[in-house]
Amino acid sequence: MREGYVLLTLNPDQQPIVIKRSWWRSWNRLSRLQKNLITTLSFFIIVVIFYKWIWNGGVQLEEQYQIKPYTIALVNENKVVTAVPEKVEKKLNIKENVVDIPEQAQAPQAQVDQPVYFQQMSRININSEITDRQKAVVNAFKHAWRGYRKWAWGHDNLRPISKKPSNWFKLGLSIVDSIDTMHIMGLKEELREAQDWVEHSLKFTEYNDVNLFEVTIRVLGGLLSAFHLTGESIYKDKAKDLGERLLPCFTQSPSPIPYSDVNLASHNAHSPGWGPDSSTSEVTTIQLEFRDLSRITNDPKFEEAASKVSKHVHTLQKLDGLVPIFINPKNGLFQSYSDIKLGARGDSYYEYLVKQWIQTGKTIKYLHDDYVEAIKGVEKHLVNRTSKRKLLFIGELKGGSKDYVPKMDHLVCYLPGTLALGYHHGLPESHMKLALDLLHTCYFTYADRPTFLAPEITYFSLQDDGRGEMYVKNSDAHNLLRPEFIESLWYIYQITGNTTFQDWGWEIFQSIEKYAKVPDGYTSIGNVNDPNDTKPKDMMETFFLSETLKYFFLLFSNNRKLLDIDKYVVNSEGHPVPIYSS
Repeated sequence: MREGYVLLTLNPDQQPIVIKRSWWRSWNRLSRLQKNLITTLSFFIIVVIFYKWIWNGGVQLEEQYQIKPYTIALVNENKVVTAVPEKVEKKLNIKENVVDIPEQAQAPQAQVDQPVYFQQMSRININSEITDRQKAVVNAFKHAWRGYRKWAWGHDNLRPISKKPSNWFKLGLSIVDSIDTMHIMGLKEELREAQDWVEHSLKFTEYNDVNLFEVTIRVLGGLLSAFHLTGESIYKDKAKDLGERLLPCFTQSPSPIPYSDVNLASHNAHSPGWGPDSSTSEVTTIQLEFRDLSRITNDPKFEEAASKVSKHVHTLQKLDGLVPIFINPKNGLFQSYSDIKLGARGDSYYEYLVKQWIQTGKTIKYLHDDYVEAIKGVEKHLVNRTSKRKLLFIGELKGGSKDYVPKMDHLVCYLPGTLALGYHHGLPESHMKLALDLLHTCYFTYADRPTFLAPEITYFSLQDDGRGEMYVKNSDAHNLLRPEFIESLWYIYQITGNTTFQDWGWEIFQSIEKYAKVPDGYTSIGNVNDPNDTKPKDMMETFFLSETLKYFFLLFSNNRKLLDIDKYVVNSEGHPVPIYSS
Protein backbone atom coordinates (compact mmCIF):
# COMPACT_ATOMS: atom_id res chain seq x y z
CA MET A 1 0.00 0.00 0.00
CA ARG A 2 1.24 3.48 -0.96
CA GLU A 3 0.71 6.26 1.52
CA GLY A 4 -2.52 8.18 0.79
CA TYR A 5 -4.24 5.38 -1.17
CA VAL A 6 -6.42 2.36 -0.40
CA LEU A 7 -6.00 -0.50 -2.84
CA LEU A 8 -8.94 -2.90 -3.17
CA THR A 9 -8.75 -5.97 -5.38
CA LEU A 10 -12.22 -7.40 -5.96
CA ASN A 11 -11.25 -9.87 -8.64
CA PRO A 12 -7.72 -10.98 -9.52
CA ASP A 13 -8.54 -10.69 -13.23
CA GLN A 14 -9.83 -7.11 -12.95
CA GLN A 15 -7.90 -3.89 -12.67
CA PRO A 16 -7.56 -2.65 -9.07
CA ILE A 17 -9.79 0.25 -7.93
CA VAL A 18 -7.80 3.12 -6.46
CA ILE A 19 -9.51 5.56 -4.10
CA LYS A 20 -7.56 8.76 -3.67
CA ARG A 21 -7.44 10.40 -0.23
CA SER A 22 -4.53 12.76 -0.64
CA TRP A 23 -6.75 15.77 -1.49
CA TRP A 24 -8.49 15.55 1.89
CA ARG A 25 -5.19 15.35 3.78
CA SER A 26 -3.94 18.32 1.76
CA TRP A 27 -7.10 20.25 2.60
CA ASN A 28 -6.72 19.52 6.32
CA ARG A 29 -3.17 20.76 6.25
CA LEU A 30 -4.30 24.22 5.00
CA SER A 31 -4.72 27.06 7.41
CA ARG A 32 -8.17 28.47 8.17
CA LEU A 33 -7.37 31.61 6.14
CA GLN A 34 -6.38 29.52 3.11
CA LYS A 35 -9.53 27.44 3.39
CA ASN A 36 -11.69 30.59 3.58
CA LEU A 37 -10.00 32.12 0.54
CA ILE A 38 -10.47 28.97 -1.55
CA THR A 39 -14.10 28.62 -0.43
CA THR A 40 -14.88 32.26 -1.24
CA LEU A 41 -13.23 32.04 -4.66
CA SER A 42 -15.08 28.83 -5.52
CA PHE A 43 -18.40 30.34 -4.46
CA PHE A 44 -17.75 33.44 -6.59
CA ILE A 45 -16.95 31.31 -9.66
CA ILE A 46 -20.15 29.28 -9.16
CA VAL A 47 -22.23 32.46 -8.83
CA VAL A 48 -20.73 33.92 -12.02
CA ILE A 49 -21.37 30.71 -13.96
CA PHE A 50 -24.92 30.49 -12.59
CA TYR A 51 -25.60 34.14 -13.45
CA LYS A 52 -24.33 33.65 -17.00
CA TRP A 53 -26.53 30.56 -17.37
CA ILE A 54 -29.57 32.40 -16.07
CA TRP A 55 -28.92 35.40 -18.31
CA ASN A 56 -28.32 33.52 -21.55
CA GLY A 57 -29.86 30.15 -20.81
CA GLY A 58 -33.11 30.82 -22.63
CA VAL A 59 -31.21 32.05 -25.65
CA GLN A 60 -29.01 28.93 -25.69
CA LEU A 61 -32.08 26.72 -25.47
CA GLU A 62 -33.71 28.63 -28.29
CA GLU A 63 -30.66 28.23 -30.52
CA GLN A 64 -30.16 24.56 -29.65
CA TYR A 65 -33.74 23.52 -30.24
CA GLN A 66 -34.72 26.34 -32.63
CA ILE A 67 -37.62 27.53 -30.49
CA LYS A 68 -38.96 30.96 -29.76
CA PRO A 69 -40.56 32.01 -26.47
CA TYR A 70 -44.15 33.03 -27.00
CA THR A 71 -44.95 34.89 -23.80
CA ILE A 72 -43.28 37.01 -21.18
CA ALA A 73 -44.70 37.71 -17.74
CA LEU A 74 -43.53 38.96 -14.40
CA VAL A 75 -43.04 36.88 -11.30
CA ASN A 76 -41.81 37.57 -7.79
CA GLU A 77 -39.32 40.31 -7.04
CA ASN A 78 -37.51 41.47 -10.17
CA LYS A 79 -37.62 38.35 -12.33
CA VAL A 80 -38.96 37.99 -15.83
CA VAL A 81 -40.29 34.64 -17.01
CA THR A 82 -40.10 33.68 -20.65
CA ALA A 83 -42.36 30.71 -21.27
CA VAL A 84 -41.84 28.19 -24.07
CA PRO A 85 -44.36 26.10 -26.01
CA GLU A 86 -45.75 23.03 -24.24
CA LYS A 87 -44.25 20.51 -26.66
CA VAL A 88 -40.82 21.95 -25.98
CA GLU A 89 -41.44 21.90 -22.21
CA LYS A 90 -41.96 18.15 -22.41
CA LYS A 91 -38.91 17.64 -24.60
CA LEU A 92 -36.61 19.61 -22.32
CA ASN A 93 -38.44 18.92 -19.05
CA ILE A 94 -38.46 22.65 -18.29
CA LYS A 95 -41.25 25.08 -17.57
CA GLU A 96 -39.67 28.48 -17.57
CA ASN A 97 -36.51 30.40 -18.21
CA VAL A 98 -35.92 33.13 -15.64
CA VAL A 99 -34.13 36.33 -16.60
CA ASP A 100 -33.03 39.00 -14.15
CA ILE A 101 -34.12 42.57 -14.69
CA PRO A 102 -30.76 44.36 -14.92
CA GLU A 103 -29.69 46.85 -12.31
CA GLN A 104 -30.23 50.48 -13.15
CA ALA A 105 -27.39 52.26 -14.88
CA GLN A 106 -26.38 55.82 -14.19
CA ALA A 107 -25.63 57.75 -17.36
CA PRO A 108 -22.19 59.35 -17.39
CA GLN A 109 -22.31 63.10 -17.56
CA ALA A 110 -20.88 64.86 -20.59
CA GLN A 111 -17.48 66.29 -19.78
CA VAL A 112 -18.22 69.57 -21.51
CA ASP A 113 -21.29 71.32 -22.80
CA GLN A 114 -19.82 73.30 -25.68
CA PRO A 115 -19.15 71.73 -28.06
CA VAL A 116 -20.00 68.07 -27.54
CA TYR A 117 -20.81 67.29 -31.15
CA PHE A 118 -18.75 65.10 -33.44
CA GLN A 119 -16.30 64.04 -30.72
CA GLN A 120 -19.25 62.64 -28.77
CA MET A 121 -21.21 61.19 -31.66
CA SER A 122 -18.19 59.71 -33.40
CA ARG A 123 -18.14 57.13 -30.62
CA ILE A 124 -20.83 55.29 -32.55
CA ASN A 125 -18.89 52.25 -33.70
CA ILE A 126 -20.16 52.11 -37.28
CA ASN A 127 -17.29 49.83 -38.18
CA SER A 128 -18.55 47.03 -35.93
CA GLU A 129 -18.87 43.69 -37.67
CA ILE A 130 -22.45 43.40 -38.82
CA THR A 131 -24.59 40.29 -38.54
CA ASP A 132 -26.47 38.51 -41.30
CA ARG A 133 -29.71 40.03 -40.05
CA GLN A 134 -28.18 43.50 -40.18
CA LYS A 135 -27.04 42.82 -43.74
CA ALA A 136 -30.63 41.99 -44.65
CA VAL A 137 -31.73 45.34 -43.19
CA VAL A 138 -29.03 47.21 -45.12
CA ASN A 139 -30.22 45.50 -48.30
CA ALA A 140 -33.78 46.56 -47.48
CA PHE A 141 -32.65 50.17 -47.04
CA LYS A 142 -30.74 50.09 -50.33
CA HIS A 143 -33.77 48.66 -52.10
CA ALA A 144 -36.01 51.40 -50.72
CA TRP A 145 -33.44 54.09 -51.46
CA ARG A 146 -32.99 52.97 -55.08
CA GLY A 147 -36.72 53.27 -55.66
CA TYR A 148 -36.88 56.71 -54.04
CA ARG A 149 -33.81 57.91 -55.92
CA LYS A 150 -35.17 56.72 -59.25
CA TRP A 151 -38.77 57.95 -58.99
CA ALA A 152 -39.00 60.66 -56.30
CA TRP A 153 -35.60 62.25 -55.80
CA GLY A 154 -35.91 65.58 -53.97
CA HIS A 155 -39.57 65.03 -53.11
CA ASP A 156 -40.94 64.16 -49.69
CA ASN A 157 -42.21 60.62 -50.31
CA LEU A 158 -42.23 57.85 -52.86
CA ARG A 159 -45.35 56.07 -54.08
CA PRO A 160 -43.55 52.82 -54.87
CA ILE A 161 -46.33 51.05 -56.76
CA SER A 162 -47.35 53.87 -59.09
CA LYS A 163 -43.68 55.00 -59.20
CA LYS A 164 -44.57 58.60 -58.48
CA PRO A 165 -43.39 61.23 -56.00
CA SER A 166 -45.57 62.65 -53.27
CA ASN A 167 -45.09 65.94 -51.43
CA TRP A 168 -46.18 67.10 -48.01
CA PHE A 169 -43.95 70.06 -47.13
CA LYS A 170 -41.69 70.07 -50.23
CA LEU A 171 -38.55 69.67 -48.13
CA GLY A 172 -37.15 66.40 -49.42
CA LEU A 173 -38.21 64.65 -46.21
CA SER A 174 -37.04 61.19 -47.26
CA ILE A 175 -33.51 62.50 -47.80
CA VAL A 176 -33.09 64.55 -44.63
CA ASP A 177 -34.82 61.93 -42.51
CA SER A 178 -32.45 59.19 -43.74
CA ILE A 179 -29.01 60.77 -43.39
CA ASP A 180 -28.16 59.44 -39.93
CA THR A 181 -29.51 56.01 -40.88
CA MET A 182 -27.08 55.91 -43.80
CA HIS A 183 -24.23 57.00 -41.57
CA ILE A 184 -24.94 54.36 -38.93
CA MET A 185 -25.21 51.70 -41.65
CA GLY A 186 -21.97 52.89 -43.24
CA LEU A 187 -23.54 53.72 -46.63
CA LYS A 188 -20.97 56.26 -47.79
CA GLU A 189 -22.09 56.71 -51.40
CA GLU A 190 -25.75 57.29 -50.48
CA LEU A 191 -24.64 59.65 -47.71
CA ARG A 192 -22.52 61.68 -50.12
CA GLU A 193 -25.46 62.10 -52.51
CA ALA A 194 -27.77 63.13 -49.69
CA GLN A 195 -25.31 65.70 -48.35
CA ASP A 196 -24.85 67.16 -51.80
CA TRP A 197 -28.63 67.57 -52.16
CA VAL A 198 -28.92 69.22 -48.74
CA GLU A 199 -26.14 71.66 -49.57
CA HIS A 200 -27.41 72.70 -52.99
CA SER A 201 -31.14 71.96 -53.11
CA LEU A 202 -32.64 72.14 -49.61
CA LYS A 203 -34.26 75.56 -49.34
CA PHE A 204 -36.82 77.03 -46.97
CA THR A 205 -37.96 79.89 -49.17
CA GLU A 206 -41.12 78.48 -50.76
CA TYR A 207 -44.45 79.99 -49.66
CA ASN A 208 -45.57 76.74 -48.16
CA ASP A 209 -47.19 76.15 -44.78
CA VAL A 210 -45.57 73.46 -42.67
CA ASN A 211 -46.37 71.83 -39.35
CA LEU A 212 -44.04 72.93 -36.54
CA PHE A 213 -43.89 69.49 -34.91
CA GLU A 214 -43.41 67.39 -38.04
CA VAL A 215 -40.73 69.65 -39.51
CA THR A 216 -38.95 69.89 -36.16
CA ILE A 217 -38.69 66.16 -35.52
CA ARG A 218 -38.00 65.21 -39.15
CA VAL A 219 -36.02 68.03 -40.75
CA LEU A 220 -34.51 69.95 -37.83
CA GLY A 221 -33.84 66.71 -35.95
CA GLY A 222 -32.37 65.09 -39.06
CA LEU A 223 -30.05 68.03 -39.70
CA LEU A 224 -28.87 68.18 -36.09
CA SER A 225 -28.13 64.49 -35.96
CA ALA A 226 -26.34 64.62 -39.32
CA PHE A 227 -24.18 67.46 -38.01
CA HIS A 228 -23.27 65.58 -34.84
CA LEU A 229 -22.46 62.44 -36.82
CA THR A 230 -20.41 63.98 -39.60
CA GLY A 231 -19.17 67.30 -38.25
CA GLU A 232 -20.14 68.92 -41.58
CA SER A 233 -21.04 72.59 -40.98
CA ILE A 234 -23.61 72.64 -43.79
CA TYR A 235 -26.01 70.72 -41.57
CA LYS A 236 -25.60 73.18 -38.71
CA ASP A 237 -26.10 76.13 -41.05
CA LYS A 238 -29.28 74.64 -42.50
CA ALA A 239 -30.56 73.77 -39.03
CA LYS A 240 -30.06 77.33 -37.81
CA ASP A 241 -31.81 78.76 -40.88
CA LEU A 242 -34.76 76.45 -40.32
CA GLY A 243 -34.89 77.19 -36.60
CA GLU A 244 -35.14 80.93 -37.29
CA ARG A 245 -38.09 80.30 -39.62
CA LEU A 246 -39.90 78.13 -37.08
CA LEU A 247 -39.54 80.64 -34.21
CA PRO A 248 -42.60 82.72 -35.25
CA CYS A 249 -44.78 79.85 -34.02
CA PHE A 250 -43.63 80.86 -30.53
CA THR A 251 -43.16 84.61 -30.87
CA GLN A 252 -46.49 85.31 -32.59
CA SER A 253 -48.56 83.25 -30.15
CA PRO A 254 -50.31 85.18 -27.35
CA SER A 255 -49.46 82.40 -24.88
CA PRO A 256 -46.41 80.21 -24.22
CA ILE A 257 -48.10 77.55 -26.37
CA PRO A 258 -46.91 77.90 -30.00
CA TYR A 259 -49.07 77.89 -33.08
CA SER A 260 -48.99 74.59 -34.91
CA ASP A 261 -48.26 75.88 -38.43
CA VAL A 262 -45.97 78.42 -40.07
CA ASN A 263 -45.12 79.62 -43.55
CA LEU A 264 -41.35 79.26 -43.82
CA ALA A 265 -41.04 82.02 -46.39
CA SER A 266 -43.40 84.66 -44.98
CA HIS A 267 -42.78 83.71 -41.31
CA ASN A 268 -46.54 83.88 -40.69
CA ALA A 269 -47.63 81.47 -37.93
CA HIS A 270 -51.20 80.30 -37.33
CA SER A 271 -53.44 77.53 -36.04
CA PRO A 272 -54.17 74.54 -38.29
CA GLY A 273 -56.94 74.69 -40.84
CA TRP A 274 -59.07 72.14 -38.98
CA GLY A 275 -59.52 74.20 -35.79
CA PRO A 276 -58.10 76.64 -33.25
CA ASP A 277 -56.13 74.15 -31.15
CA SER A 278 -52.71 72.58 -31.20
CA SER A 279 -52.08 68.93 -30.38
CA THR A 280 -50.60 68.56 -26.92
CA SER A 281 -48.02 66.06 -28.09
CA GLU A 282 -46.93 68.31 -30.95
CA VAL A 283 -46.18 71.41 -28.89
CA THR A 284 -44.37 69.37 -26.23
CA THR A 285 -42.27 67.32 -28.67
CA ILE A 286 -39.94 69.98 -30.01
CA GLN A 287 -37.78 70.69 -26.97
CA LEU A 288 -34.95 68.21 -27.58
CA GLU A 289 -34.28 69.68 -31.00
CA PHE A 290 -34.54 73.37 -30.08
CA ARG A 291 -32.34 72.85 -27.03
CA ASP A 292 -29.69 71.10 -29.10
CA LEU A 293 -29.85 73.85 -31.73
CA SER A 294 -29.13 76.45 -29.05
CA ARG A 295 -26.20 74.43 -27.70
CA ILE A 296 -24.44 74.04 -31.08
CA THR A 297 -25.06 77.65 -32.17
CA ASN A 298 -24.46 79.27 -28.74
CA ASP A 299 -27.76 81.10 -29.20
CA PRO A 300 -30.14 80.53 -26.25
CA LYS A 301 -33.30 81.84 -27.93
CA PHE A 302 -34.28 78.48 -29.42
CA GLU A 303 -34.00 76.61 -26.14
CA GLU A 304 -35.72 79.39 -24.22
CA ALA A 305 -38.73 79.45 -26.56
CA ALA A 306 -39.27 75.70 -26.45
CA SER A 307 -38.57 75.36 -22.73
CA LYS A 308 -41.29 77.90 -21.93
CA VAL A 309 -43.80 75.43 -23.35
CA SER A 310 -42.78 72.64 -21.00
CA LYS A 311 -42.65 75.01 -18.04
CA HIS A 312 -46.13 76.31 -18.82
CA VAL A 313 -47.65 72.83 -19.28
CA HIS A 314 -46.08 71.89 -15.94
CA THR A 315 -48.27 74.51 -14.23
CA LEU A 316 -51.56 73.32 -15.78
CA GLN A 317 -54.04 71.12 -13.98
CA LYS A 318 -53.86 67.45 -14.99
CA LEU A 319 -55.53 64.15 -14.12
CA ASP A 320 -52.84 62.54 -11.98
CA GLY A 321 -50.24 63.71 -14.47
CA LEU A 322 -52.28 62.81 -17.57
CA VAL A 323 -53.05 65.52 -20.13
CA PRO A 324 -55.85 66.09 -22.67
CA ILE A 325 -54.70 65.78 -26.27
CA PHE A 326 -55.62 69.34 -27.34
CA ILE A 327 -54.40 72.69 -26.05
CA ASN A 328 -55.28 76.20 -27.20
CA PRO A 329 -52.47 78.64 -28.09
CA LYS A 330 -54.77 81.64 -27.58
CA ASN A 331 -55.23 81.09 -23.86
CA GLY A 332 -52.66 78.37 -23.18
CA LEU A 333 -55.21 76.00 -21.64
CA PHE A 334 -56.13 72.37 -22.30
CA GLN A 335 -59.40 71.70 -24.04
CA SER A 336 -61.39 69.90 -21.36
CA TYR A 337 -63.57 68.09 -23.90
CA SER A 338 -60.61 66.30 -25.51
CA ASP A 339 -59.58 62.70 -24.89
CA ILE A 340 -56.81 61.51 -22.61
CA LYS A 341 -54.68 58.83 -24.24
CA LEU A 342 -51.14 57.77 -24.99
CA GLY A 343 -51.79 57.29 -28.69
CA ALA A 344 -52.09 59.90 -31.43
CA ARG A 345 -51.79 63.53 -30.26
CA GLY A 346 -50.86 62.52 -26.72
CA ASP A 347 -48.00 60.03 -26.96
CA SER A 348 -44.77 61.97 -27.17
CA TYR A 349 -45.65 64.47 -24.43
CA TYR A 350 -44.71 61.74 -21.98
CA GLU A 351 -41.75 60.58 -24.06
CA TYR A 352 -40.16 64.04 -24.10
CA LEU A 353 -40.57 64.59 -20.36
CA VAL A 354 -38.13 61.82 -19.55
CA LYS A 355 -35.93 62.41 -22.58
CA GLN A 356 -35.52 66.12 -21.78
CA TRP A 357 -34.62 65.15 -18.24
CA ILE A 358 -31.95 62.80 -19.58
CA GLN A 359 -30.74 65.26 -22.23
CA THR A 360 -30.06 67.89 -19.56
CA GLY A 361 -28.03 65.55 -17.36
CA LYS A 362 -31.03 64.76 -15.13
CA THR A 363 -30.84 68.25 -13.63
CA ILE A 364 -34.37 69.59 -14.26
CA LYS A 365 -36.50 68.23 -11.43
CA TYR A 366 -39.98 69.19 -12.65
CA LEU A 367 -39.49 67.12 -15.82
CA HIS A 368 -38.66 64.09 -13.69
CA ASP A 369 -41.58 64.73 -11.34
CA ASP A 370 -44.13 65.28 -14.12
CA TYR A 371 -43.07 62.06 -15.82
CA VAL A 372 -43.15 59.92 -12.69
CA GLU A 373 -46.57 61.34 -11.77
CA ALA A 374 -47.85 60.65 -15.28
CA ILE A 375 -46.79 56.99 -15.19
CA LYS A 376 -48.61 56.62 -11.88
CA GLY A 377 -51.64 58.15 -13.60
CA VAL A 378 -51.31 55.67 -16.46
CA GLU A 379 -51.28 52.77 -14.02
CA LYS A 380 -54.25 54.19 -12.11
CA HIS A 381 -56.53 55.24 -14.98
CA LEU A 382 -55.45 53.60 -18.26
CA VAL A 383 -53.92 50.18 -17.55
CA ASN A 384 -56.18 47.15 -17.92
CA ARG A 385 -55.92 43.44 -18.76
CA THR A 386 -57.82 41.10 -21.04
CA SER A 387 -59.98 38.33 -19.61
CA LYS A 388 -58.14 35.24 -20.91
CA ARG A 389 -54.41 35.75 -21.36
CA LYS A 390 -54.38 38.73 -18.98
CA LEU A 391 -52.65 40.86 -21.59
CA LEU A 392 -51.85 44.32 -20.24
CA PHE A 393 -52.88 47.24 -22.45
CA ILE A 394 -53.21 51.02 -22.20
CA GLY A 395 -56.75 52.25 -22.84
CA GLU A 396 -58.19 55.74 -23.33
CA LEU A 397 -60.50 58.15 -21.51
CA LYS A 398 -63.13 59.87 -23.62
CA GLY A 399 -63.20 63.64 -23.37
CA GLY A 400 -65.86 65.13 -21.13
CA SER A 401 -67.33 61.90 -19.77
CA LYS A 402 -63.91 60.30 -19.14
CA ASP A 403 -65.46 56.92 -19.99
CA TYR A 404 -62.89 54.17 -20.39
CA VAL A 405 -62.34 52.81 -23.91
CA PRO A 406 -60.37 49.52 -24.25
CA LYS A 407 -58.59 50.68 -27.37
CA MET A 408 -54.86 51.09 -28.05
CA ASP A 409 -53.08 52.71 -30.98
CA HIS A 410 -49.96 51.01 -32.30
CA LEU A 411 -48.27 54.30 -31.44
CA VAL A 412 -48.56 53.35 -27.75
CA CYS A 413 -45.99 50.62 -28.34
CA TYR A 414 -43.31 53.30 -28.01
CA LEU A 415 -44.03 53.29 -24.27
CA PRO A 416 -42.19 50.07 -23.28
CA GLY A 417 -38.97 51.50 -24.66
CA THR A 418 -39.47 54.86 -22.95
CA LEU A 419 -40.29 53.19 -19.64
CA ALA A 420 -37.21 50.97 -19.89
CA LEU A 421 -35.04 53.98 -20.78
CA GLY A 422 -36.27 55.81 -17.67
CA TYR A 423 -35.63 52.76 -15.51
CA HIS A 424 -32.13 52.46 -16.96
CA HIS A 425 -31.49 56.04 -15.86
CA GLY A 426 -32.66 55.47 -12.30
CA LEU A 427 -36.47 55.58 -12.27
CA PRO A 428 -38.58 53.04 -10.32
CA GLU A 429 -38.39 49.32 -11.00
CA SER A 430 -42.17 49.26 -11.49
CA HIS A 431 -41.58 51.14 -14.76
CA MET A 432 -39.52 48.23 -16.11
CA LYS A 433 -42.16 45.72 -15.07
CA LEU A 434 -44.86 47.74 -16.81
CA ALA A 435 -42.61 48.01 -19.87
CA LEU A 436 -42.16 44.25 -20.16
CA ASP A 437 -45.85 43.48 -19.70
CA LEU A 438 -46.85 46.03 -22.35
CA LEU A 439 -44.09 44.85 -24.70
CA HIS A 440 -45.59 41.38 -24.47
CA THR A 441 -49.01 42.69 -25.54
CA CYS A 442 -47.53 44.72 -28.39
CA TYR A 443 -45.86 41.55 -29.65
CA PHE A 444 -49.22 39.79 -29.79
CA THR A 445 -50.74 42.62 -31.86
CA TYR A 446 -48.33 41.31 -34.50
CA ALA A 447 -48.29 37.59 -33.74
CA ASP A 448 -52.08 37.25 -33.60
CA ARG A 449 -52.54 38.62 -37.13
CA PRO A 450 -52.26 36.20 -40.06
CA THR A 451 -49.73 38.52 -41.73
CA PHE A 452 -47.70 38.88 -38.52
CA LEU A 453 -48.09 42.65 -38.93
CA ALA A 454 -49.89 44.82 -36.38
CA PRO A 455 -52.93 46.97 -37.20
CA GLU A 456 -52.99 50.70 -36.59
CA ILE A 457 -55.49 50.28 -33.74
CA THR A 458 -56.41 47.26 -31.61
CA TYR A 459 -59.48 46.83 -29.39
CA PHE A 460 -59.42 44.61 -26.31
CA SER A 461 -62.16 42.56 -24.66
CA LEU A 462 -62.48 42.87 -20.90
CA GLN A 463 -65.02 40.04 -20.89
CA ASP A 464 -65.52 36.97 -23.05
CA ASP A 465 -68.11 38.50 -25.38
CA GLY A 466 -67.38 36.40 -28.48
CA ARG A 467 -65.39 39.05 -30.33
CA GLY A 468 -62.03 37.66 -29.35
CA GLU A 469 -59.50 38.87 -26.83
CA MET A 470 -58.11 41.36 -29.33
CA TYR A 471 -60.09 42.46 -32.35
CA VAL A 472 -59.53 44.86 -35.22
CA LYS A 473 -62.05 46.97 -37.06
CA ASN A 474 -61.76 47.05 -40.84
CA SER A 475 -61.06 50.79 -40.77
CA ASP A 476 -58.11 50.22 -38.41
CA ALA A 477 -56.53 47.21 -40.13
CA HIS A 478 -53.84 49.14 -41.99
CA ASN A 479 -50.11 48.98 -41.25
CA LEU A 480 -47.87 51.94 -42.13
CA LEU A 481 -44.60 50.12 -41.28
CA ARG A 482 -44.39 52.13 -38.08
CA PRO A 483 -41.28 51.94 -35.87
CA GLU A 484 -42.66 52.13 -32.33
CA PHE A 485 -42.56 48.45 -31.38
CA ILE A 486 -39.15 47.90 -33.00
CA GLU A 487 -37.90 50.97 -31.12
CA SER A 488 -39.05 49.44 -27.82
CA LEU A 489 -37.47 46.09 -28.68
CA TRP A 490 -34.16 47.86 -29.28
CA TYR A 491 -34.22 49.77 -25.99
CA ILE A 492 -35.07 46.68 -23.96
CA TYR A 493 -32.56 44.52 -25.84
CA GLN A 494 -29.82 47.07 -25.13
CA ILE A 495 -30.78 47.14 -21.45
CA THR A 496 -31.35 43.40 -20.86
CA GLY A 497 -29.24 41.68 -23.51
CA ASN A 498 -32.03 39.12 -24.00
CA THR A 499 -31.84 38.03 -27.66
CA THR A 500 -35.45 36.84 -27.57
CA PHE A 501 -36.30 40.43 -28.46
CA GLN A 502 -34.05 40.21 -31.52
CA ASP A 503 -35.99 37.12 -32.61
CA TRP A 504 -39.29 38.94 -32.22
CA GLY A 505 -37.98 41.75 -34.40
CA TRP A 506 -36.70 39.30 -37.00
CA GLU A 507 -40.15 37.73 -37.31
CA ILE A 508 -41.62 41.15 -38.02
CA PHE A 509 -38.88 42.10 -40.46
CA GLN A 510 -39.52 38.91 -42.43
CA SER A 511 -43.22 39.74 -42.58
CA ILE A 512 -42.42 43.21 -43.93
CA GLU A 513 -40.25 41.60 -46.57
CA LYS A 514 -43.07 39.23 -47.48
CA TYR A 515 -46.07 41.57 -47.53
CA ALA A 516 -44.75 45.14 -47.94
CA LYS A 517 -41.83 44.82 -50.36
CA VAL A 518 -42.57 45.80 -53.95
CA PRO A 519 -40.20 46.13 -56.94
CA ASP A 520 -39.43 49.80 -56.26
CA GLY A 521 -39.52 50.07 -52.49
CA TYR A 522 -41.80 49.22 -49.57
CA THR A 523 -45.46 50.11 -49.26
CA SER A 524 -47.87 50.55 -46.40
CA ILE A 525 -50.69 48.01 -46.52
CA GLY A 526 -54.38 48.41 -45.84
CA ASN A 527 -55.30 45.03 -44.40
CA VAL A 528 -53.23 42.96 -41.95
CA ASN A 529 -56.03 40.42 -41.55
CA ASP A 530 -55.79 38.74 -44.95
CA PRO A 531 -52.43 37.56 -46.35
CA ASN A 532 -54.06 37.14 -49.75
CA ASP A 533 -55.54 40.65 -49.88
CA THR A 534 -53.30 43.11 -48.04
CA LYS A 535 -54.62 46.11 -50.02
CA PRO A 536 -51.31 47.97 -50.65
CA LYS A 537 -51.63 51.71 -50.01
CA ASP A 538 -48.86 52.83 -52.39
CA MET A 539 -46.94 54.98 -49.88
CA MET A 540 -43.49 54.66 -48.34
CA GLU A 541 -43.43 56.86 -45.26
CA THR A 542 -40.18 58.61 -44.38
CA PHE A 543 -40.17 57.10 -40.89
CA PHE A 544 -39.70 53.69 -42.47
CA LEU A 545 -36.23 54.84 -43.57
CA SER A 546 -35.53 57.10 -40.62
CA GLU A 547 -36.75 54.88 -37.78
CA THR A 548 -38.05 51.43 -38.65
CA LEU A 549 -35.01 50.23 -40.60
CA LYS A 550 -32.61 52.06 -38.27
CA TYR A 551 -34.09 50.38 -35.19
CA PHE A 552 -34.01 47.00 -36.94
CA PHE A 553 -30.32 47.55 -37.72
CA LEU A 554 -29.53 48.52 -34.13
CA LEU A 555 -31.65 45.70 -32.71
CA PHE A 556 -29.88 43.01 -34.75
CA SER A 557 -26.39 44.13 -33.76
CA ASN A 558 -24.27 41.94 -31.49
CA ASN A 559 -22.90 45.22 -30.13
CA ARG A 560 -25.78 46.27 -27.88
CA LYS A 561 -24.26 49.73 -27.42
CA LEU A 562 -23.84 50.48 -31.10
CA LEU A 563 -25.85 53.61 -30.27
CA ASP A 564 -25.29 54.02 -26.54
CA ILE A 565 -28.28 55.32 -24.55
CA ASP A 566 -25.87 56.49 -21.86
CA LYS A 567 -24.41 58.99 -24.32
CA TYR A 568 -27.26 59.89 -26.66
CA VAL A 569 -30.94 60.66 -26.48
CA VAL A 570 -33.02 59.82 -29.55
CA ASN A 571 -35.77 62.15 -30.71
CA SER A 572 -39.27 61.08 -31.70
CA GLU A 573 -38.19 60.52 -35.30
CA GLY A 574 -35.19 58.36 -34.44
CA HIS A 575 -32.51 61.08 -34.63
CA PRO A 576 -29.81 60.86 -31.89
CA VAL A 577 -28.39 63.97 -30.22
CA PRO A 578 -25.88 64.16 -27.34
CA ILE A 579 -26.68 64.10 -23.64
CA TYR A 580 -25.45 67.28 -21.93
CA SER A 581 -24.48 67.81 -18.31
CA SER A 582 -27.17 70.41 -17.67
